[in-house]
Amino acid sequence: MGRGLRTYRRAQEVSCPFIIRPEAEADLAEGFDWYEERRSGLGEEFLNEVQTRLRKIEENPLRHAVVYRNARQALIRRFPYKVLYLFEGDRVEVLGVIHVKRQPQFWQKRV
Repeated sequence: MGRGLRTYRRAQEVSCPFIIRPEAEADLAEGFDWYEERRSGLGEEFLNEVQTRLRKIEENPLRHAVVYRNARQALIRRFPYKVLYLFEGDRVEVLGVIHVKRQPQFWQKRV
């Protein structure tokens, strides 16, 4: 998991309720580890891009299209991943950070 995930967790403090499910945290750790094994520092870059996307979601949760039931997706720059989340009321709930090639059934059961 390493230093990068701890840095990410510290930065996820936001003004409105922003919930990251344990499955999404596991997705992040898996992605971080995979990229870090490929090149030192790449896992950190992955987390930074996810963090940037989460900030954009916080700024305007309705920006991204609904893809399944009420779940929305936001693509991550530079990496073939997407953030899947729900926006209900004034709260964002991150369901997962999923590789775009994963079968929809993998993440649909999280909704």
